[in-house]
Amino acid sequence: MQRFPGDGRSPDDIVIGPLDLAARVDEALAVQAIAFGLAPDEVAVRRQIVLRHMTHPGARALGATVAGRLVGFVYGMPNNRTHWWSTVVEPYLRERHNDGWLDNSFVITELHVHPHHQNRGIGRTLITLITDGAAEPRSILSAIDTDSPARGLYHSLGYQDLARQVLFPSAPKPYAVMGAPLPLRRR
Repeated sequence: MQRFPGDGRSPDDIVIGPLDLAARVDEALAVQAIAFGLAPDEVAVRRQIVLRHMTHPGARALGATVAGRLVGFVYGMPNNRTHWWSTVVEPYLRERHNDGWLDNSFVITELHVHPHHQNRGIGRTLITLITDGAAEPRSILSAIDTDSPARGLYHSLGYQDLARQVLFPSAPKPYAVMGAPLPLRRR
């Protein structure tokens, strides 16, 4: 468990620790919907995906709470080339001779912090804590391929672009696939 002291925006401490994501999936998706701008129909689809992911061996999640209310979360699992995400990104990675990153990696599936609680180091703490517990020697993830605070965070942690302009079915924007050796770089 890790605590962040309250500030003027939120006087209560933020506590980061293990999260039973299957039990709190709706609360987590509410945070994701606000942070990522998801419509209700997208949330319904993602709910089933999250629940399925949490049944995979090695899947785990951490949450950030304020007075017991979830304000951020991360989850991931050891990567498997047969998973849907891997099958989509593999051709892009192979084209750049980076498809070996799909093996023996811990994939960060989702990382979201409610906008009211961003820019306090919560996302950084969530991702470093979850990867600190990984048995794999490296981590991979995908993020919208734009100059954003999220991509800035990932770069500051040691993630490098492995492939850019990756198109996911039904996603309106291209993504970048990023990878970093573990442990992640600290400030």
